[in-house]
Amino acid sequence: MATEDHAELLPRLVEAVREVGALAGSAHRGWPGDGATVEEMMTAFAAVDGPAGSLLRERTRALRPGARWAADEVGTRVADTGEEWVCDAIDGAVHYLQGLPYWSVTSTLVSGGRPVLAVIWAPQLGLLYTAVRGGGARLNGRPVAPSRKVLAAALATTSQPPWNTEPERAGSSLTAMLRRTLAVRNLGPTSLQIAQVGSGHVDVFWEFGRDASNLLPGSLVAAEAGARVTDAAGRAWTPAATSFVAAAPSLHGEVVDVLSDTVAAHRRQGAAS
Repeated sequence: MATEDHAELLPRLVEAVREVGALAGSAHRGWPGDGATVEEMMTAFAAVDGPAGSLLRERTRALRPGARWAADEVGTRVADTGEEWVCDAIDGAVHYLQGLPYWSVTSTLVSGGRPVLAVIWAPQLGLLYTAVRGGGARLNGRPVAPSRKVLAAALATTSQPPWNTEPERAGSSLTAMLRRTLAVRNLGPTSLQIAQVGSGHVDVFWEFGRDASNLLPGSLVAAEAGARVTDAAGRAWTPAATSFVAAAPSLHGEVVDVLSDTVAAHRRQGAAS
């Protein structure tokens, strides 16, 4: 499928994602839910996410019938061959359940293990990010570009995979980045934060652990906008990588240096124990 074909598919994908956003938004409450346990919260979420996810699956399959559907919204792997839809009807489940507006609908077409088309729609924030491989990235229809900051002036964001198996690396990297940046925050869904690196609203995003489904849509937006997208060692990022960095080109090298130091320190501590 050529870039031109992806671009032709984009308007219909945007329409589908907006429809799903409207469905999920109609059930969103501006205050926290009543669930007191994880089980109660997940039951409440499934009541909304189930129908929204089914609608998104139906719409994307109609757009690209030959593409597979990745059933696991928090999956860590994608197929290396063929085409696959990686979608999330409500990305940012915790925020959604807490009555916060920081959630989005994401849909990414992956071809040969690489994202080629992505839409991220945050209905209650009014943010629509789109990207086509080789065709650039846009926010609400306008081309975007990353910032030109130095690290000391940067707003850095981070998140953790749904089941973080490397909390020590996440913790040590947070300490290191707090010392080197202006501020570190977590601003909601992973995909949306990465996309915001592409538009310069955020200067750097990093994460440790495998988190392919959440990283894919934002990675395409950020890369097409001109940000550097790698793993924590500066190598080209793939869905199988165990770390992720998206940063403005002006500060990417410094970020990699900081994170490489924390990884090395973590390994030394592991060897000593």
